[in-house]
Amino acid sequence: MKFTSRKILITCLSLMLLLLAACSNATSSNTEQTTTSGENTTNTSESTTTAGDTNKTTYPLTIENFSISGEGGEWKPKSQTFEKAPERVVANTQSVAEMLIKLGLTDKMVGVAALYGSVTPDVADDFAKIPVLSENYVGKELVVGASPDIVLGRGDLFADADWGVGTVDGLNDMNIHTFLQTTNHKGTLDSLYNDIAQLGQIFDVQENATSFTESLKARAEAIKASVADQPEHTFAYIVPASEDSITVSSMQNDTYQLDALSLLKLKNTFDGVQGEVSVEQLITANPDYLLLSAYTGSPDIDKLIQNLYANPALQSMNAIKNKQIYVTDFGQFWGYGHQILDGIENMQKQMNENPIQ
Repeated sequence: MKFTSRKILITCLSLMLLLLAACSNATSSNTEQTTTSGENTTNTSESTTTAGDTNKTTYPLTIENFSISGEGGEWKPKSQTFEKAPERVVANTQSVAEMLIKLGLTDKMVGVAALYGSVTPDVADDFAKIPVLSENYVGKELVVGASPDIVLGRGDLFADADWGVGTVDGLNDMNIHTFLQTTNHKGTLDSLYNDIAQLGQIFDVQENATSFTESLKARAEAIKASVADQPEHTFAYIVPASEDSITVSSMQNDTYQLDALSLLKLKNTFDGVQGEVSVEQLITANPDYLLLSAYTGSPDIDKLIQNLYANPALQSMNAIKNKQIYVTDFGQFWGYGHQILDGIENMQKQMNENPIQ
Protein backbone atom coordinates (compact mmCIF):
# COMPACT_ATOMS: atom_id res chain seq x y z
CA MET A 1 0.00 0.00 0.00
CA LYS A 2 1.03 3.48 -0.51
CA PHE A 3 -0.21 6.52 1.31
CA THR A 4 0.06 9.89 -0.42
CA SER A 5 2.81 11.04 1.87
CA ARG A 6 5.57 8.60 1.01
CA LYS A 7 7.81 9.79 3.81
CA ILE A 8 5.11 9.18 6.40
CA LEU A 9 4.46 5.71 5.03
CA ILE A 10 8.10 4.65 4.96
CA THR A 11 8.54 5.78 8.56
CA CYS A 12 5.47 3.76 9.58
CA LEU A 13 6.74 0.74 7.67
CA SER A 14 10.04 0.68 9.46
CA LEU A 15 8.17 0.64 12.78
CA MET A 16 5.76 -2.05 11.68
CA LEU A 17 8.00 -4.63 9.92
CA LEU A 18 7.54 -3.00 6.53
CA LEU A 19 3.82 -3.78 6.72
CA LEU A 20 2.82 -0.90 4.55
CA ALA A 21 5.36 -1.20 1.70
CA ALA A 22 4.99 1.58 -0.82
CA CYS A 23 2.67 0.92 -3.67
CA SER A 24 0.80 2.58 -6.40
CA ASN A 25 -2.71 1.95 -7.61
CA ALA A 26 -3.54 0.32 -10.97
CA THR A 27 -4.32 1.91 -14.27
CA SER A 28 -8.01 1.83 -15.09
CA SER A 29 -8.30 -0.03 -18.32
CA ASN A 30 -10.55 -2.18 -20.37
CA THR A 31 -9.43 -5.36 -22.13
CA GLU A 32 -10.09 -6.62 -25.61
CA GLN A 33 -9.10 -9.99 -26.95
CA THR A 34 -7.48 -10.02 -30.39
CA THR A 35 -5.84 -12.80 -32.37
CA THR A 36 -2.49 -12.11 -34.05
CA SER A 37 -0.32 -14.62 -35.90
CA GLY A 38 -2.05 -17.52 -34.20
CA GLU A 39 -1.52 -15.97 -30.74
CA ASN A 40 -4.35 -15.01 -28.40
CA THR A 41 -3.44 -11.50 -27.18
CA THR A 42 -5.19 -9.53 -24.48
CA ASN A 43 -4.54 -5.78 -24.37
CA THR A 44 -5.34 -4.24 -20.99
CA SER A 45 -5.88 -0.84 -22.55
CA GLU A 46 -8.60 -1.85 -24.93
CA SER A 47 -10.83 -4.64 -23.64
CA THR A 48 -13.96 -5.04 -21.55
CA THR A 49 -15.41 -7.90 -19.55
CA THR A 50 -18.81 -9.04 -20.73
CA ALA A 51 -21.07 -11.98 -20.09
CA GLY A 52 -19.99 -13.36 -23.47
CA ASP A 53 -16.30 -13.63 -22.55
CA THR A 54 -16.59 -17.31 -21.63
CA ASN A 55 -14.75 -18.94 -24.55
CA LYS A 56 -12.01 -21.41 -23.77
CA THR A 57 -8.52 -19.95 -23.82
CA THR A 58 -6.48 -20.62 -26.91
CA TYR A 59 -2.78 -20.97 -26.11
CA PRO A 60 -0.28 -19.50 -26.58
CA LEU A 61 -1.91 -16.53 -24.86
CA THR A 62 -0.18 -13.17 -24.58
CA ILE A 63 -1.30 -10.88 -21.78
CA GLU A 64 -0.27 -7.23 -21.62
CA ASN A 65 0.94 -6.56 -18.09
CA PHE A 66 3.75 -4.61 -16.44
CA SER A 67 7.20 -4.59 -14.92
CA ILE A 68 8.33 -2.20 -12.21
CA SER A 69 11.83 -0.95 -11.50
CA GLY A 70 12.05 -1.65 -7.80
CA GLU A 71 10.40 0.03 -4.81
CA GLY A 72 8.51 3.10 -5.95
CA GLY A 73 9.82 2.61 -9.46
CA GLU A 74 8.21 3.32 -12.78
CA TRP A 75 5.61 0.93 -14.14
CA LYS A 76 6.35 -0.10 -17.71
CA PRO A 77 4.27 -2.30 -20.04
CA LYS A 78 5.58 -5.82 -20.41
CA SER A 79 3.73 -8.73 -21.96
CA GLN A 80 3.62 -12.28 -20.65
CA THR A 81 3.06 -15.22 -23.00
CA PHE A 82 1.56 -18.43 -21.65
CA GLU A 83 1.92 -21.71 -23.50
CA LYS A 84 -0.58 -23.29 -21.11
CA ALA A 85 -2.44 -22.50 -17.91
CA PRO A 86 -0.06 -22.12 -14.95
CA GLU A 87 0.00 -25.07 -12.57
CA ARG A 88 2.03 -23.70 -9.64
CA VAL A 89 1.08 -20.28 -8.32
CA VAL A 90 2.57 -18.03 -5.64
CA ALA A 91 0.46 -15.10 -4.43
CA ASN A 92 2.46 -12.33 -2.80
CA THR A 93 -0.47 -11.22 -0.63
CA GLN A 94 -3.38 -12.80 1.16
CA SER A 95 -5.94 -10.76 -0.76
CA VAL A 96 -4.88 -11.99 -4.20
CA ALA A 97 -4.80 -15.57 -2.92
CA GLU A 98 -8.41 -15.17 -1.83
CA MET A 99 -9.28 -13.88 -5.27
CA LEU A 100 -7.74 -16.96 -6.89
CA ILE A 101 -9.78 -19.15 -4.56
CA LYS A 102 -12.89 -17.35 -5.79
CA LEU A 103 -11.85 -18.28 -9.33
CA GLY A 104 -11.60 -21.96 -8.37
CA LEU A 105 -7.80 -22.14 -8.35
CA THR A 106 -7.05 -23.32 -4.81
CA ASP A 107 -5.38 -26.53 -5.98
CA LYS A 108 -2.88 -24.55 -8.06
CA MET A 109 -1.64 -22.46 -5.11
CA VAL A 110 1.83 -23.39 -3.82
CA GLY A 111 2.45 -20.35 -1.66
CA VAL A 112 1.02 -17.21 -0.10
CA ALA A 113 2.49 -14.42 2.03
CA ALA A 114 1.59 -11.16 3.79
CA LEU A 115 -1.21 -12.35 6.06
CA TYR A 116 -2.11 -8.94 7.44
CA GLY A 117 -5.89 -9.05 7.55
CA SER A 118 -8.81 -11.30 8.36
CA VAL A 119 -9.47 -14.15 5.93
CA THR A 120 -12.92 -13.88 4.37
CA PRO A 121 -15.05 -16.59 6.06
CA ASP A 122 -16.38 -18.10 2.83
CA VAL A 123 -12.86 -18.95 1.62
CA ALA A 124 -11.26 -19.76 4.98
CA ASP A 125 -11.26 -23.54 4.52
CA ASP A 126 -9.64 -23.32 1.10
CA PHE A 127 -7.18 -20.67 2.27
CA ALA A 128 -5.99 -23.01 5.03
CA LYS A 129 -4.86 -25.46 2.33
CA ILE A 130 -2.35 -23.00 0.82
CA PRO A 131 1.26 -23.22 2.07
CA VAL A 132 2.24 -20.02 3.90
CA LEU A 133 5.69 -18.90 2.75
CA SER A 134 5.71 -16.05 5.25
CA GLU A 135 3.12 -14.35 7.39
CA ASN A 136 4.96 -11.11 6.56
CA TYR A 137 6.12 -9.95 3.14
CA VAL A 138 8.16 -12.70 1.53
CA GLY A 139 11.59 -12.60 -0.09
CA LYS A 140 12.69 -13.95 -3.44
CA GLU A 141 14.50 -17.00 -2.03
CA LEU A 142 11.38 -18.48 -0.46
CA VAL A 143 9.28 -17.61 -3.51
CA VAL A 144 11.63 -19.29 -5.97
CA GLY A 145 11.99 -22.21 -3.57
CA ALA A 146 8.29 -22.96 -4.02
CA SER A 147 9.02 -23.70 -7.73
CA PRO A 148 6.21 -21.53 -9.13
CA ASP A 149 5.50 -21.07 -12.80
CA ILE A 150 3.80 -17.75 -12.02
CA VAL A 151 4.07 -15.17 -9.23
CA LEU A 152 1.29 -12.64 -8.98
CA GLY A 153 -0.06 -9.92 -6.76
CA ARG A 154 0.76 -6.40 -5.65
CA GLY A 155 3.11 -4.64 -8.01
CA ASP A 156 5.27 -2.81 -5.47
CA LEU A 157 6.33 -6.14 -3.96
CA PHE A 158 8.14 -7.15 -7.17
CA ALA A 159 11.53 -5.94 -6.01
CA ASP A 160 14.92 -7.32 -5.03
CA ALA A 161 14.58 -6.53 -1.35
CA ASP A 162 14.16 -8.66 1.76
CA TRP A 163 10.41 -7.94 1.56
CA GLY A 164 10.21 -8.37 -2.22
CA VAL A 165 9.49 -11.42 -4.36
CA GLY A 166 12.08 -10.40 -6.94
CA THR A 167 11.81 -8.18 -9.98
CA VAL A 168 9.63 -9.01 -12.94
CA ASP A 169 12.65 -9.20 -15.24
CA GLY A 170 14.55 -11.38 -12.80
CA LEU A 171 11.70 -13.83 -12.37
CA ASN A 172 11.00 -13.90 -16.10
CA ASP A 173 14.68 -14.71 -16.72
CA MET A 174 14.11 -17.78 -14.53
CA ASN A 175 11.14 -18.79 -16.72
CA ILE A 176 8.67 -17.71 -14.03
CA HIS A 177 5.73 -15.71 -15.31
CA THR A 178 4.48 -12.66 -13.45
CA PHE A 179 1.18 -10.81 -13.14
CA LEU A 180 1.02 -7.45 -11.39
CA GLN A 181 -2.41 -6.38 -10.18
CA THR A 182 -3.31 -3.16 -11.94
CA THR A 183 -5.47 -2.05 -9.02
CA ASN A 184 -2.43 -0.56 -7.31
CA HIS A 185 -1.29 1.62 -10.20
CA LYS A 186 -3.69 4.54 -10.59
CA GLY A 187 -6.46 2.00 -10.28
CA THR A 188 -10.23 1.99 -9.98
CA LEU A 189 -12.81 -0.74 -9.53
CA ASP A 190 -12.73 -1.20 -13.30
CA SER A 191 -9.08 -2.20 -12.88
CA LEU A 192 -10.21 -4.96 -10.52
CA TYR A 193 -12.75 -6.23 -13.03
CA ASN A 194 -10.14 -6.25 -15.79
CA ASP A 195 -7.59 -8.06 -13.61
CA ILE A 196 -10.16 -10.76 -12.92
CA ALA A 197 -10.95 -11.05 -16.63
CA GLN A 198 -7.27 -11.49 -17.49
CA LEU A 199 -6.74 -14.06 -14.75
CA GLY A 200 -9.75 -15.90 -16.12
CA GLN A 201 -8.04 -16.08 -19.50
CA ILE A 202 -4.61 -17.01 -18.13
CA PHE A 203 -6.01 -19.91 -16.13
CA ASP A 204 -8.79 -20.79 -18.60
CA VAL A 205 -11.55 -20.14 -16.05
CA GLN A 206 -13.41 -17.41 -17.95
CA GLU A 207 -16.85 -18.50 -16.78
CA ASN A 208 -15.79 -18.27 -13.14
CA ALA A 209 -14.23 -14.88 -13.80
CA THR A 210 -17.32 -13.53 -15.52
CA SER A 211 -19.66 -14.77 -12.80
CA PHE A 212 -17.43 -13.37 -10.06
CA THR A 213 -17.11 -9.99 -11.76
CA GLU A 214 -20.84 -9.64 -12.32
CA SER A 215 -21.48 -10.37 -8.64
CA LEU A 216 -18.99 -7.67 -7.63
CA LYS A 217 -20.52 -5.14 -10.00
CA ALA A 218 -23.97 -5.86 -8.59
CA ARG A 219 -22.71 -5.25 -5.07
CA ALA A 220 -21.09 -1.97 -6.09
CA GLU A 221 -24.33 -0.80 -7.70
CA ALA A 222 -26.30 -1.77 -4.60
CA ILE A 223 -24.00 0.35 -2.42
CA LYS A 224 -24.43 3.33 -4.74
CA ALA A 225 -28.20 2.93 -4.77
CA SER A 226 -28.35 2.80 -0.98
CA VAL A 227 -26.94 6.32 -0.64
CA ALA A 228 -28.45 7.88 -3.75
CA ASP A 229 -30.66 10.21 -1.71
CA GLN A 230 -27.98 11.12 0.81
CA PRO A 231 -25.67 14.16 0.65
CA GLU A 232 -21.95 13.86 -0.01
CA HIS A 233 -19.70 13.77 3.06
CA THR A 234 -15.99 14.36 3.55
CA PHE A 235 -13.42 12.15 5.25
CA ALA A 236 -9.77 12.12 6.22
CA TYR A 237 -7.57 9.05 6.64
CA ILE A 238 -5.52 8.60 9.81
CA VAL A 239 -2.43 6.41 9.51
CA PRO A 240 -2.27 4.15 12.60
CA ALA A 241 1.39 4.88 13.29
CA SER A 242 0.95 4.75 17.07
CA GLU A 243 -1.75 5.11 19.70
CA ASP A 244 -0.47 8.51 20.81
CA SER A 245 0.20 10.30 17.52
CA ILE A 246 -1.89 11.75 14.71
CA THR A 247 -0.54 11.00 11.26
CA VAL A 248 -2.73 12.10 8.36
CA SER A 249 -2.51 10.82 4.80
CA SER A 250 -3.75 12.94 1.92
CA MET A 251 -4.35 9.68 -0.05
CA GLN A 252 -3.48 11.65 -3.15
CA ASN A 253 -2.36 8.61 -5.14
CA ASP A 254 -4.66 6.03 -3.57
CA THR A 255 -7.13 6.08 -6.42
CA TYR A 256 -8.38 2.53 -5.91
CA GLN A 257 -9.47 3.18 -2.34
CA LEU A 258 -10.91 6.58 -3.27
CA ASP A 259 -12.98 5.07 -6.09
CA ALA A 260 -14.43 2.49 -3.71
CA LEU A 261 -15.21 5.13 -1.08
CA SER A 262 -16.99 7.20 -3.70
CA LEU A 263 -19.64 4.47 -3.81
CA LEU A 264 -20.71 5.81 -0.41
CA LYS A 265 -20.50 9.41 -1.65
CA LEU A 266 -17.44 10.01 0.50
CA LYS A 267 -15.06 12.69 -0.74
CA ASN A 268 -11.41 12.96 0.28
CA THR A 269 -10.96 16.13 2.35
CA PHE A 270 -7.41 16.52 1.06
CA ASP A 271 -8.08 15.95 -2.61
CA GLY A 272 -5.36 17.74 -4.55
CA VAL A 273 -3.06 18.16 -1.54
CA GLN A 274 0.53 17.06 -2.11
CA GLY A 275 2.98 16.11 0.61
CA GLU A 276 2.47 15.77 4.33
CA VAL A 277 -0.72 16.90 6.03
CA SER A 278 -0.43 18.58 9.42
CA VAL A 279 -2.81 18.28 12.35
CA GLU A 280 -3.56 21.97 11.90
CA GLN A 281 -4.65 21.29 8.31
CA LEU A 282 -6.84 18.44 9.54
CA ILE A 283 -8.57 20.67 12.07
CA THR A 284 -9.12 23.42 9.51
CA ALA A 285 -10.48 20.99 6.91
CA ASN A 286 -12.98 19.68 9.47
CA PRO A 287 -13.97 16.38 7.80
CA ASP A 288 -17.25 14.65 8.58
CA TYR A 289 -15.55 11.27 9.10
CA LEU A 290 -12.17 9.92 10.16
CA LEU A 291 -11.13 6.56 8.70
CA LEU A 292 -8.30 4.23 9.64
CA SER A 293 -7.32 0.58 9.20
CA ALA A 294 -6.43 -2.21 11.62
CA TYR A 295 -3.95 -4.92 10.71
CA THR A 296 -2.09 -7.77 12.36
CA GLY A 297 0.53 -6.14 14.55
CA SER A 298 -0.97 -2.66 14.34
CA PRO A 299 -1.02 -0.30 17.32
CA ASP A 300 -3.97 -0.61 19.71
CA ILE A 301 -6.76 0.77 17.53
CA ASP A 302 -9.24 1.16 20.37
CA LYS A 303 -6.72 3.23 22.34
CA LEU A 304 -5.94 5.32 19.27
CA ILE A 305 -9.64 6.07 18.80
CA GLN A 306 -10.04 6.96 22.46
CA ASN A 307 -7.09 9.33 22.21
CA LEU A 308 -8.52 10.98 19.11
CA TYR A 309 -11.87 11.56 20.78
CA ALA A 310 -10.18 12.90 23.92
CA ASN A 311 -7.63 15.14 22.18
CA PRO A 312 -8.41 18.75 23.21
CA ALA A 313 -7.08 20.14 19.93
CA LEU A 314 -9.62 18.15 17.90
CA GLN A 315 -12.81 19.00 19.76
CA SER A 316 -14.04 21.48 17.13
CA MET A 317 -14.01 18.84 14.38
CA ASN A 318 -17.31 17.41 13.15
CA ALA A 319 -15.96 13.86 13.09
CA ILE A 320 -15.00 14.13 16.76
CA LYS A 321 -18.15 15.91 17.94
CA ASN A 322 -20.40 13.43 16.12
CA LYS A 323 -18.38 10.31 17.03
CA GLN A 324 -17.72 9.44 13.40
CA ILE A 325 -14.52 7.39 13.38
CA TYR A 326 -14.60 4.14 11.41
CA VAL A 327 -12.11 1.28 11.18
CA THR A 328 -11.60 -0.98 8.17
CA ASP A 329 -9.71 -4.26 8.02
CA PHE A 330 -6.30 -3.78 6.41
CA GLY A 331 -6.77 -6.64 3.98
CA GLN A 332 -10.09 -5.27 2.86
CA PHE A 333 -9.00 -1.69 2.40
CA TRP A 334 -5.34 -1.98 1.36
CA GLY A 335 -5.27 -5.45 -0.20
CA TYR A 336 -6.10 -4.09 -3.68
CA GLY A 337 -8.52 -6.94 -4.22
CA HIS A 338 -12.24 -7.59 -4.27
CA GLN A 339 -12.35 -7.52 -0.47
CA ILE A 340 -12.56 -3.73 -0.59
CA LEU A 341 -16.29 -4.12 -1.24
CA ASP A 342 -16.56 -6.07 2.02
CA GLY A 343 -14.93 -3.14 3.77
CA ILE A 344 -17.20 -0.58 2.14
CA GLU A 345 -20.30 -2.62 2.97
CA ASN A 346 -19.19 -2.96 6.61
CA MET A 347 -18.54 0.76 6.78
CA GLN A 348 -21.96 1.46 5.27
CA LYS A 349 -23.60 -0.69 7.95
CA GLN A 350 -21.75 1.07 10.76
CA MET A 351 -22.61 4.50 9.37
CA ASN A 352 -26.26 3.56 9.10
CA GLU A 353 -26.24 2.53 12.75
CA ASN A 354 -24.66 5.84 13.78
CA PRO A 355 -25.94 8.47 11.33
CA ILE A 356 -24.75 12.05 11.40
CA GLN A 357 -27.40 14.11 13.18
